[in-house]
Amino acid sequence: MAITQETRETMGKFRIPEELPIFPNNEAVVYPSLIVPLGTKDERVIKLIDDAAAGDKIIGFFTQRTGSKEGPPDSLHSIGTAVLIARMLKLPDGSIHVFLQGLSRIRLKEVSQIEPYLKAKVEVVEDKVEKTTELEALVRNLAGLFQRVVELAPNLPSELNIAVLNIPEPGSLADFIAAHINLKLEEGQEILEAIDVAERIRKLTTFASRELEVLELGSKIQSQAKEEMTKAQREFYLREQLKAIQKELGEADERTLEMNELREKIVDAKLSPQASKEADRELDRLAKMPPAAAEYTVSRTYLDWLINLPWSKSTEDNLDIARASGVLDKDHYNLNKVKERILDYLAVRKLKPDMKGPILCFVGPPGTGKTSVGQSIARALGRKFVRISLGGIRDEADIRGHRRTYVGALPGRIIQGLRRAESNNPLFMLDEIDKLGIDFRGDPAAALLEVLDPEQNSSFVDHYLDVPFDLSKVMFITTGNIVDPIPPALLDRMEVIELPGYTEDEKLHIAKQFLILKQLNENGLTPQQLDIGDEAVLAIIRNYTREAGLRNLEREIGAICRKVARQVAEGKEEPTTVIPDKLHDYLGAKKFHYQTAEEADEVGVATGLAWTPTGGDIIFVEATLVPGKGNLTLTGKLGDVMQESAKAALTYARSLTALHKPQLDVPTSFYEDNDVHVHVPAGGIPKDGPSAGITMAVALISAVTGRSVSKDIGMTGEITLRGKILPVGGIRDKVLAAHRAGLRKVILPKENEKDLEEVPQQVKEELQFIFADRIDEALEAALGDSREVL
Repeated sequence: MAITQETRETMGKFRIPEELPIFPNNEAVVYPSLIVPLGTKDERVIKLIDDAAAGDKIIGFFTQRTGSKEGPPDSLHSIGTAVLIARMLKLPDGSIHVFLQGLSRIRLKEVSQIEPYLKAKVEVVEDKVEKTTELEALVRNLAGLFQRVVELAPNLPSELNIAVLNIPEPGSLADFIAAHINLKLEEGQEILEAIDVAERIRKLTTFASRELEVLELGSKIQSQAKEEMTKAQREFYLREQLKAIQKELGEADERTLEMNELREKIVDAKLSPQASKEADRELDRLAKMPPAAAEYTVSRTYLDWLINLPWSKSTEDNLDIARASGVLDKDHYNLNKVKERILDYLAVRKLKPDMKGPILCFVGPPGTGKTSVGQSIARALGRKFVRISLGGIRDEADIRGHRRTYVGALPGRIIQGLRRAESNNPLFMLDEIDKLGIDFRGDPAAALLEVLDPEQNSSFVDHYLDVPFDLSKVMFITTGNIVDPIPPALLDRMEVIELPGYTEDEKLHIAKQFLILKQLNENGLTPQQLDIGDEAVLAIIRNYTREAGLRNLEREIGAICRKVARQVAEGKEEPTTVIPDKLHDYLGAKKFHYQTAEEADEVGVATGLAWTPTGGDIIFVEATLVPGKGNLTLTGKLGDVMQESAKAALTYARSLTALHKPQLDVPTSFYEDNDVHVHVPAGGIPKDGPSAGITMAVALISAVTGRSVSKDIGMTGEITLRGKILPVGGIRDKVLAAHRAGLRKVILPKENEKDLEEVPQQVKEELQFIFADRIDEALEAALGDSREVL
């Protein structure tokens, strides 16, 4: 508050002592000629005020530096204010309230006392005033700014405008204005320390201009909000009047027309009885709701989803079996299991139109055509095709949707796919089902149990729709690379069809019929400009790809096409023929090397057949004896199961000495005087599985007896300690690997004879198969008569 002229004259009578008690403060700045109320519970400050009130009532008021880590007196500013304790009031809670009246600016010279409170020597600082025209202009400008601030600030009384006009001294005017505008503590201290009055007014003008700008912007915002509110109220009033007029004239408003249109769409959609009942209930609720309500958009979106779903829309299946067979053969080579299953389905659909859709699961290595065959099946049946990828999905809501209580809720991907298809019987492909995830948001595989169960999916309930939808007419096809990660309950609901890797011959046919033509077209070439011969394609398959599918083969063919396209673009006119010898120019050095049969029979080396995710291959198992004490050494990065097979083979070889079989002539003490070392080359590649048991046994007994193993015979099978040979998997790929490597004979477990049905006839005709129940039979077929001296 301001000080009257009478009070100012009274203040002039006070003499500022050279030593004053110091009141440190970090809440406010006190300016000369102004009164400031303060309260405190600090015992040191209360004692200071009590002692000062008993004396001349004058104390020094200094603010502390913001952010200073030191305490008083080191944290105090050098310029403060000498203040008079004008009034003091003690409260029952022990705190004290005082009114401090600023007298003059003072400078802190030297601290003379620390306890019980600060005391310091001070000196009075007088204002530096040079009355010039510039100073008068600064004063008038500042006074004008302050008057505008008072007009806009709701917390400042209008009487301040009159008070400003009645302060003659420029320094006092600046102090008065600084006390009434919104300043930070450091800014207020900056004004207090400005001894030169002109400089003080300049700084204060900057702060006052900023405050005025903020107030003007706030006033503008408030005015706009008021105008918008007034406009909304006016529109509401006019709309209500319009409704009354339309009611009198018998005309319907836009809202009524919208409700009638929605009601017609509900009827046309031919919803199920339960969905129709829910749609009518939601529509009645929507009609009573104002458009501005937050729930209005939620209800309208829900009705749109219900109306636009294909409750009764179906596509008619093309049941012409011959046509479907032609479409499947045209799009894909081989894949006979898949084609036969689809044709069987068509035949049954022809006899029983209301049959439920099958749930198929295509399992096979990458690049074998699982996804593309789904599109081909949809084309053959004349159905819409919908595909969603399940890879990485971790949230159950992706399948079942979110409940409508959540902001931005939507149906699950099953319902979304049906809406896009605009048909209730599409072919729905769920890709990469073996890569589903699970976390705290739920298990999407569990949600799929209902979707992929023909006995339950006729009443599938999406959380968003909250009404049953019939999925029994949908033909679901899932795909995956391996079966193991699929939960057993989910796997049990699907009919698994395995798509094995392609043979070299099959890859050659597919490349000639599909891949080369596709890449020629994509690279702007014609068959007359580029010819890739059969031998070149086979060389690419063997030396530049190692896969069960076709993706890398297509990439390598594409690379050749791009190189030739570049030559054509540079002006080459003569056609290009690619032969194996030229592949290095197009594709660089060979990337892979398949194992081939040994050139001669060797002792202690047997050829095994192995399965890999990219097809079959052959491996060599080497065994040798070195002087020792019967220890077994295994190398070649063998897994636990393969190591156990080697131990079983050694135990079986040792058992032969006890059986005294003259035809094998196993030395009776070979394991007492020698160590056995078994090695499988390609040591950087992990190897595991039981199917190498027979190969290890043959190699080991060959090393022990000195009889060589036939170079043109390969073998696979698990062995037991009793000498039996057990069946193994991957027979098709293993036999193809043996054929590719140039072997002539293959030893297989007797129980695997049935698996040769999957092997191409041409391969079976070129190989001789030996089916063995016991290791003796395998040894008789594999070991030659020649011997080497141990």
